[in-house]
Amino acid sequence: MARPKEFDPEIAVDQAMEVFWRKGYAATTPQDLVDALGIGKGSLYNAFGSKHALFEQALRRYRDSQALALVEMVEEPGPVKVRLRKALRFLAEMDLADPDRRGCMAVNAAAELARVDETATELVRRMFDRTEGAFRALIEEGQRAGEIDTGRDPAALGSLLLNTVVGMRLMARVAEGPERLTRVIDATIDSF
Repeated sequence: MARPKEFDPEIAVDQAMEVFWRKGYAATTPQDLVDALGIGKGSLYNAFGSKHALFEQALRRYRDSQALALVEMVEEPGPVKVRLRKALRFLAEMDLADPDRRGCMAVNAAAELARVDETATELVRRMFDRTEGAFRALIEEGQRAGEIDTGRDPAALGSLLLNTVVGMRLMARVAEGPERLTRVIDATIDSF
């Protein structure tokens, strides 16, 4: 009797994340996951319970590996507006360089599953809250340093930046080049 193929669940979650990110939740079939992970359907369900449970783990993995990178970038030292512009340009360049134009998995999940899937909605909401909080803290830092007008509401500017990121990540999926995204970045940062 052949022994079942061993697999690393951590690597499997990374591989599943790539599939869900590229195809979306609904369009990803169990067979897509089996093919990407190189395991049988029985092993898939024994290890993760369900396609949805694996999706939740993949979305968390995305949060931990991708979404936190933006937060770390804006927390680097240096002038606030320079860091903001750098972070937004980094996202635009990353999205435009992706041959699959996947955009942001969290934005994609929000567009596909918001209000339909409570768990996914809550995971995305928390990711957005964390990003917006990092932006707000950065705006407050810029106000203390005299780089940003103290008459501006840091919460409103944090929300504006989050909205800018969400819109940019969606626009990048269909953009022919960087021009529109560059205009959005410049207009947003120059408005502070």
